[in-house]
Amino acid sequence: MLLELTRWLEQLQSLFGLFSYLTFRGILSALTALALSLWWGPAVIRRLGQLKGGQPIRKDGPQSHFSKAGTPTMGGALILITVMASVLLWGDLRNKYVWTVLLVMLAFGAIGWYDDWIKIVRRDPNGLKSRWKYLAQSVFGLAAGLYLYLYADVPAATTFYVPFFKSIALPLAGIGFVAIAYFWIVGFSNAVNLTDGLDGLAIMPTVLVACALGIFAYASGHAEFSKYLQIPAVPGAGELVIICAAIAGAGLGFLWFNTYPAMVFMGDIGALALGAVLGTIAVIVRQELVLVIMGGIFVIETLSVMIQVGSFKLTGKRVFRMAPIHHHFELKGWPEPRVIVRFWIISVILVLVGLATLKVR
Repeated sequence: MLLELTRWLEQLQSLFGLFSYLTFRGILSALTALALSLWWGPAVIRRLGQLKGGQPIRKDGPQSHFSKAGTPTMGGALILITVMASVLLWGDLRNKYVWTVLLVMLAFGAIGWYDDWIKIVRRDPNGLKSRWKYLAQSVFGLAAGLYLYLYADVPAATTFYVPFFKSIALPLAGIGFVAIAYFWIVGFSNAVNLTDGLDGLAIMPTVLVACALGIFAYASGHAEFSKYLQIPAVPGAGELVIICAAIAGAGLGFLWFNTYPAMVFMGDIGALALGAVLGTIAVIVRQELVLVIMGGIFVIETLSVMIQVGSFKLTGKRVFRMAPIHHHFELKGWPEPRVIVRFWIISVILVLVGLATLKVR
Protein backbone atom coordinates (compact mmCIF):
# COMPACT_ATOMS: atom_id res chain seq x y z
CA MET A 1 0.00 0.00 0.00
CA LEU A 2 2.61 2.55 1.10
CA LEU A 3 5.05 1.04 -1.39
CA GLU A 4 2.86 2.20 -4.26
CA LEU A 5 2.69 5.68 -2.74
CA THR A 6 6.46 5.91 -2.35
CA ARG A 7 6.93 4.79 -5.98
CA TRP A 8 4.81 7.74 -7.07
CA LEU A 9 6.59 10.13 -4.69
CA GLU A 10 9.96 8.94 -6.00
CA GLN A 11 9.17 10.78 -9.24
CA LEU A 12 9.08 14.00 -7.23
CA GLN A 13 11.88 13.28 -4.77
CA SER A 14 14.57 10.63 -5.30
CA LEU A 15 14.87 10.14 -1.55
CA PHE A 16 11.73 8.03 -1.66
CA GLY A 17 13.63 5.50 -3.77
CA LEU A 18 14.94 4.21 -0.46
CA PHE A 19 11.61 2.41 0.01
CA SER A 20 12.30 0.20 -3.01
CA TYR A 21 15.02 -1.62 -1.04
CA LEU A 22 13.85 -4.84 0.57
CA THR A 23 16.16 -4.45 3.54
CA PHE A 24 14.79 -1.00 4.37
CA ARG A 25 11.17 -2.09 4.03
CA GLY A 26 11.95 -5.21 6.04
CA ILE A 27 13.18 -3.09 8.94
CA LEU A 28 10.10 -0.88 8.69
CA SER A 29 7.88 -3.96 8.59
CA ALA A 30 9.42 -5.36 11.76
CA LEU A 31 9.25 -2.04 13.59
CA THR A 32 5.65 -1.45 12.50
CA ALA A 33 4.52 -4.89 13.67
CA LEU A 34 6.38 -4.44 16.97
CA ALA A 35 4.89 -1.00 17.58
CA LEU A 36 1.36 -2.13 16.73
CA SER A 37 1.70 -5.15 19.01
CA LEU A 38 2.80 -3.04 21.96
CA TRP A 39 0.09 -0.47 21.21
CA TRP A 40 -2.84 -2.81 20.67
CA GLY A 41 -1.71 -5.53 23.10
CA PRO A 42 -3.29 -4.21 26.33
CA ALA A 43 -6.66 -3.61 24.63
CA VAL A 44 -6.64 -7.07 23.02
CA ILE A 45 -5.79 -8.74 26.33
CA ARG A 46 -8.60 -6.85 28.10
CA ARG A 47 -11.05 -7.92 25.40
CA LEU A 48 -9.95 -11.55 25.62
CA GLY A 49 -10.25 -11.38 29.39
CA GLN A 50 -13.89 -10.37 29.03
CA LEU A 51 -14.60 -13.79 27.52
CA LYS A 52 -14.15 -15.07 31.10
CA GLY A 53 -12.55 -18.29 30.04
CA GLY A 54 -8.86 -19.01 30.03
CA GLN A 55 -6.73 -21.72 28.51
CA PRO A 56 -7.79 -25.15 29.83
CA ILE A 57 -5.12 -26.61 32.14
CA ARG A 58 -4.36 -30.33 32.04
CA LYS A 59 -5.04 -31.93 35.43
CA ASP A 60 -2.27 -34.47 34.88
CA GLY A 61 0.30 -31.76 34.14
CA PRO A 62 2.78 -29.96 36.38
CA GLN A 63 1.11 -28.47 39.48
CA SER A 64 2.76 -25.11 38.78
CA HIS A 65 0.40 -24.72 35.82
CA PHE A 66 -2.75 -24.75 37.94
CA SER A 67 -2.20 -21.10 38.84
CA LYS A 68 -2.45 -20.22 35.14
CA ALA A 69 -6.12 -21.16 34.96
CA GLY A 70 -8.12 -18.21 33.70
CA THR A 71 -5.25 -16.56 31.81
CA PRO A 72 -6.70 -15.15 28.56
CA THR A 73 -5.87 -17.14 25.45
CA MET A 74 -6.34 -16.55 21.70
CA GLY A 75 -3.60 -13.91 21.95
CA GLY A 76 -2.25 -15.15 18.64
CA ALA A 77 -4.92 -12.97 17.06
CA LEU A 78 -2.73 -9.98 18.00
CA ILE A 79 0.17 -11.49 16.05
CA LEU A 80 -1.89 -12.20 12.96
CA ILE A 81 -3.50 -8.75 12.93
CA THR A 82 -0.20 -6.90 13.29
CA VAL A 83 1.55 -9.09 10.71
CA MET A 84 -1.27 -8.52 8.25
CA ALA A 85 -1.29 -4.75 8.85
CA SER A 86 2.48 -4.45 8.51
CA VAL A 87 2.65 -6.52 5.31
CA LEU A 88 -0.21 -4.60 3.73
CA LEU A 89 1.64 -1.36 4.49
CA TRP A 90 5.14 -2.31 3.37
CA GLY A 91 4.81 -5.34 1.10
CA ASP A 92 4.53 -5.49 -2.67
CA LEU A 93 0.89 -6.49 -3.04
CA ARG A 94 1.46 -7.51 -6.66
CA ASN A 95 3.66 -10.40 -5.52
CA LYS A 96 1.93 -13.80 -5.67
CA TYR A 97 4.05 -15.28 -2.89
CA VAL A 98 3.00 -12.55 -0.47
CA TRP A 99 -0.67 -13.34 -1.01
CA THR A 100 -0.06 -17.09 -0.88
CA VAL A 101 1.56 -16.86 2.56
CA LEU A 102 -1.00 -14.38 3.89
CA LEU A 103 -3.90 -16.57 2.77
CA VAL A 104 -2.29 -19.63 4.37
CA MET A 105 -1.85 -17.64 7.57
CA LEU A 106 -5.49 -16.55 7.60
CA ALA A 107 -6.80 -20.02 6.70
CA PHE A 108 -4.91 -21.83 9.44
CA GLY A 109 -5.61 -18.96 11.82
CA ALA A 110 -9.32 -19.45 11.17
CA ILE A 111 -9.01 -23.14 12.06
CA GLY A 112 -7.21 -22.24 15.27
CA TRP A 113 -9.72 -19.51 16.10
CA TYR A 114 -12.64 -21.93 15.79
CA ASP A 115 -10.83 -24.49 17.96
CA ASP A 116 -10.13 -21.85 20.63
CA TRP A 117 -13.67 -20.50 20.38
CA ILE A 118 -15.15 -23.92 21.13
CA LYS A 119 -12.82 -24.41 24.10
CA ILE A 120 -13.23 -20.98 25.65
CA VAL A 121 -16.59 -19.54 24.68
CA ARG A 122 -18.57 -22.78 24.43
CA ARG A 123 -16.72 -24.19 27.47
CA ASP A 124 -15.83 -27.42 25.66
CA PRO A 125 -12.31 -28.46 26.77
CA ASN A 126 -11.96 -30.85 23.81
CA GLY A 127 -12.27 -28.08 21.24
CA LEU A 128 -12.62 -28.92 17.58
CA LYS A 129 -12.56 -32.66 16.91
CA SER A 130 -9.10 -33.75 15.80
CA ARG A 131 -10.36 -35.35 12.60
CA TRP A 132 -12.15 -32.18 11.53
CA LYS A 133 -9.19 -30.01 12.43
CA TYR A 134 -6.82 -32.23 10.46
CA LEU A 135 -9.25 -32.34 7.52
CA ALA A 136 -9.40 -28.55 7.35
CA GLN A 137 -5.60 -28.29 7.62
CA SER A 138 -5.24 -30.89 4.87
CA VAL A 139 -7.56 -29.03 2.51
CA PHE A 140 -5.68 -25.74 2.88
CA GLY A 141 -2.26 -27.42 2.87
CA LEU A 142 -3.00 -29.31 -0.35
CA ALA A 143 -4.48 -26.18 -1.94
CA ALA A 144 -1.34 -24.18 -1.16
CA GLY A 145 0.94 -26.93 -2.47
CA LEU A 146 -1.06 -27.33 -5.66
CA TYR A 147 -1.06 -23.58 -6.31
CA LEU A 148 2.70 -23.28 -5.80
CA TYR A 149 3.28 -26.15 -8.22
CA LEU A 150 0.92 -24.96 -10.95
CA TYR A 151 2.23 -21.40 -10.88
CA ALA A 152 5.94 -22.14 -10.50
CA ASP A 153 7.92 -19.83 -12.79
CA VAL A 154 11.25 -21.67 -12.90
CA PRO A 155 12.37 -25.32 -12.54
CA ALA A 156 14.19 -24.44 -9.30
CA ALA A 157 10.83 -23.64 -7.69
CA THR A 158 9.83 -27.32 -7.88
CA THR A 159 13.18 -28.94 -7.16
CA PHE A 160 14.06 -30.60 -3.84
CA TYR A 161 17.46 -29.51 -2.50
CA VAL A 162 19.57 -31.20 0.16
CA PRO A 163 21.54 -28.86 2.44
CA PHE A 164 25.33 -29.13 2.68
CA PHE A 165 25.44 -30.71 -0.81
CA LYS A 166 25.53 -28.42 -3.84
CA SER A 167 25.05 -31.19 -6.40
CA ILE A 168 22.04 -33.00 -4.93
CA ALA A 169 18.85 -31.58 -6.44
CA LEU A 170 15.81 -33.73 -7.22
CA PRO A 171 13.19 -32.38 -9.67
CA LEU A 172 9.74 -33.10 -8.31
CA ALA A 173 6.69 -34.15 -10.30
CA GLY A 174 3.29 -32.74 -9.37
CA ILE A 175 2.32 -35.35 -6.79
CA GLY A 176 5.76 -35.33 -5.18
CA PHE A 177 5.90 -31.56 -4.85
CA VAL A 178 2.36 -31.23 -3.52
CA ALA A 179 2.95 -34.04 -1.02
CA ILE A 180 6.09 -32.40 0.36
CA ALA A 181 4.44 -28.98 0.51
CA TYR A 182 1.44 -30.48 2.29
CA PHE A 183 3.58 -32.37 4.78
CA TRP A 184 5.69 -29.33 5.66
CA ILE A 185 2.80 -26.87 5.92
CA VAL A 186 0.49 -29.09 7.96
CA GLY A 187 3.34 -30.72 9.87
CA PHE A 188 4.91 -27.51 11.09
CA SER A 189 1.50 -26.04 11.84
CA ASN A 190 0.91 -28.85 14.33
CA ALA A 191 4.52 -28.86 15.52
CA VAL A 192 4.42 -25.22 16.62
CA ASN A 193 1.06 -25.89 18.25
CA LEU A 194 2.52 -28.75 20.30
CA THR A 195 5.45 -26.56 21.35
CA ASP A 196 3.17 -23.80 22.61
CA GLY A 197 2.86 -25.17 26.13
CA LEU A 198 4.98 -22.83 28.24
CA ASP A 199 5.14 -19.05 28.50
CA GLY A 200 7.10 -17.77 25.50
CA LEU A 201 8.40 -21.20 24.57
CA ALA A 202 7.00 -21.29 21.02
CA ILE A 203 7.13 -17.64 20.01
CA MET A 204 10.86 -17.05 20.41
CA PRO A 205 11.95 -19.99 18.21
CA THR A 206 9.32 -18.83 15.72
CA VAL A 207 10.90 -15.36 15.65
CA LEU A 208 14.38 -16.83 15.22
CA VAL A 209 13.35 -19.19 12.42
CA ALA A 210 11.39 -16.43 10.67
CA CYS A 211 14.46 -14.17 10.70
CA ALA A 212 16.61 -16.94 9.22
CA LEU A 213 14.02 -17.77 6.56
CA GLY A 214 14.00 -14.06 5.70
CA ILE A 215 17.71 -14.30 4.93
CA PHE A 216 17.11 -17.32 2.68
CA ALA A 217 14.21 -15.54 0.98
CA TYR A 218 16.32 -12.47 0.31
CA ALA A 219 19.15 -14.55 -1.16
CA SER A 220 16.79 -16.72 -3.23
CA GLY A 221 15.10 -13.70 -4.72
CA HIS A 222 18.40 -12.03 -5.61
CA ALA A 223 19.92 -13.42 -8.82
CA GLU A 224 23.54 -12.62 -7.92
CA PHE A 225 23.37 -13.77 -4.30
CA SER A 226 21.62 -17.02 -5.17
CA LYS A 227 24.23 -17.75 -7.84
CA TYR A 228 27.13 -16.95 -5.52
CA LEU A 229 25.71 -19.02 -2.64
CA GLN A 230 24.58 -21.78 -5.00
CA ILE A 231 21.06 -21.87 -3.62
CA PRO A 232 17.86 -22.06 -5.71
CA ALA A 233 16.95 -18.79 -7.40
CA VAL A 234 13.21 -18.16 -7.05
CA PRO A 235 12.17 -14.86 -8.64
CA GLY A 236 9.86 -12.89 -6.36
CA ALA A 237 10.72 -14.86 -3.23
CA GLY A 238 12.69 -11.91 -1.86
CA GLU A 239 9.44 -10.11 -1.03
CA LEU A 240 8.85 -12.71 1.69
CA VAL A 241 11.43 -10.76 3.70
CA ILE A 242 8.62 -8.36 4.55
CA ILE A 243 6.48 -11.16 6.00
CA CYS A 244 9.38 -12.71 7.91
CA ALA A 245 10.29 -9.32 9.37
CA ALA A 246 6.67 -8.68 10.33
CA ILE A 247 6.52 -12.04 12.13
CA ALA A 248 9.71 -11.18 14.00
CA GLY A 249 8.39 -7.78 15.08
CA ALA A 250 4.92 -9.05 15.97
CA GLY A 251 6.43 -12.04 17.79
CA LEU A 252 8.67 -9.86 19.95
CA GLY A 253 5.73 -7.58 20.68
CA PHE A 254 3.64 -10.56 21.72
CA LEU A 255 6.50 -11.90 23.86
CA TRP A 256 6.31 -8.65 25.84
CA PHE A 257 2.97 -9.91 27.19
CA ASN A 258 3.58 -13.65 26.87
CA THR A 259 6.86 -13.86 28.77
CA TYR A 260 6.82 -15.69 32.11
CA PRO A 261 4.47 -15.27 33.91
CA ALA A 262 2.27 -14.81 30.85
CA MET A 263 -0.48 -12.20 30.71
CA VAL A 264 -1.93 -13.94 27.65
CA PHE A 265 -1.49 -17.23 25.80
CA MET A 266 -1.10 -17.62 22.05
CA GLY A 267 -3.76 -20.25 21.55
CA ASP A 268 -4.28 -22.36 18.46
CA ILE A 269 -5.17 -19.29 16.41
CA GLY A 270 -1.55 -18.16 16.56
CA ALA A 271 0.33 -21.44 16.78
CA LEU A 272 -1.40 -23.18 13.86
CA ALA A 273 -1.09 -20.11 11.64
CA LEU A 274 2.56 -19.34 12.40
CA GLY A 275 3.65 -22.94 11.93
CA ALA A 276 1.87 -23.11 8.58
CA VAL A 277 3.50 -19.84 7.48
CA LEU A 278 6.98 -21.12 8.33
CA GLY A 279 6.32 -24.30 6.37
CA THR A 280 4.96 -22.38 3.38
CA ILE A 281 7.91 -19.99 3.23
CA ALA A 282 10.36 -22.89 3.45
CA VAL A 283 8.60 -24.58 0.52
CA ILE A 284 8.69 -21.41 -1.57
CA VAL A 285 12.41 -20.77 -1.02
CA ARG A 286 13.12 -24.53 -1.40
CA GLN A 287 14.67 -24.96 2.05
CA GLU A 288 12.43 -27.64 3.53
CA LEU A 289 15.24 -29.66 5.09
CA VAL A 290 16.90 -26.52 6.42
CA LEU A 291 13.63 -25.69 8.19
CA VAL A 292 13.79 -29.11 9.86
CA ILE A 293 17.20 -28.13 11.22
CA MET A 294 16.37 -24.57 12.25
CA GLY A 295 12.99 -25.56 13.63
CA GLY A 296 14.50 -28.50 15.46
CA ILE A 297 12.75 -27.56 18.70
CA PHE A 298 9.39 -27.97 16.98
CA VAL A 299 10.52 -31.28 15.47
CA ILE A 300 11.76 -32.61 18.82
CA GLU A 301 8.52 -31.66 20.55
CA THR A 302 6.52 -33.46 17.86
CA LEU A 303 8.69 -36.56 17.93
CA SER A 304 8.37 -36.75 21.72
CA VAL A 305 4.59 -36.96 21.38
CA MET A 306 4.81 -39.58 18.63
CA ILE A 307 7.29 -41.67 20.63
CA GLN A 308 5.19 -41.39 23.79
CA VAL A 309 1.97 -42.43 22.05
CA GLY A 310 3.64 -45.21 20.08
CA SER A 311 5.41 -46.62 23.12
CA PHE A 312 2.28 -46.60 25.26
CA LYS A 313 0.19 -48.30 22.58
CA LEU A 314 2.80 -50.98 21.86
CA THR A 315 4.19 -51.67 25.34
CA GLY A 316 1.89 -49.92 27.78
CA LYS A 317 4.86 -47.92 29.05
CA ARG A 318 5.76 -44.25 28.70
CA VAL A 319 9.19 -43.08 27.56
CA PHE A 320 8.76 -39.59 29.03
CA ARG A 321 7.09 -38.53 32.24
CA MET A 322 4.83 -36.40 30.09
CA ALA A 323 4.71 -35.28 26.48
CA PRO A 324 5.43 -32.93 24.79
CA ILE A 325 8.95 -33.11 26.11
CA HIS A 326 9.01 -29.68 27.78
CA HIS A 327 6.57 -31.07 30.37
CA HIS A 328 8.94 -34.00 30.94
CA PHE A 329 11.65 -31.63 32.13
CA GLU A 330 9.18 -29.73 34.30
CA LEU A 331 8.16 -32.95 36.05
CA LYS A 332 11.85 -33.71 36.57
CA GLY A 333 12.03 -30.55 38.66
CA TRP A 334 13.22 -27.91 36.22
CA PRO A 335 11.58 -24.52 36.86
CA GLU A 336 9.52 -23.32 33.91
CA PRO A 337 11.82 -20.35 33.08
CA ARG A 338 14.82 -22.71 32.95
CA VAL A 339 13.07 -25.00 30.46
CA ILE A 340 12.05 -22.04 28.32
CA VAL A 341 15.44 -20.33 28.18
CA ARG A 342 17.35 -23.56 27.55
CA PHE A 343 15.03 -24.41 24.68
CA TRP A 344 15.61 -20.90 23.33
CA ILE A 345 19.37 -21.44 23.48
CA ILE A 346 19.04 -24.71 21.60
CA SER A 347 16.91 -22.92 19.02
CA VAL A 348 19.57 -20.24 18.51
CA ILE A 349 22.19 -22.94 17.93
CA LEU A 350 19.99 -24.80 15.44
CA VAL A 351 19.20 -21.63 13.51
CA LEU A 352 22.91 -20.86 13.23
CA VAL A 353 23.54 -24.38 11.93
CA GLY A 354 20.80 -23.86 9.37
CA LEU A 355 22.30 -20.56 8.25
CA ALA A 356 25.66 -22.27 7.88
CA THR A 357 24.19 -24.27 5.00
CA LEU A 358 24.40 -21.07 2.94
CA LYS A 359 28.17 -21.57 2.63
CA VAL A 360 28.98 -25.09 3.83
CA ARG A 361 28.49 -27.19 0.71
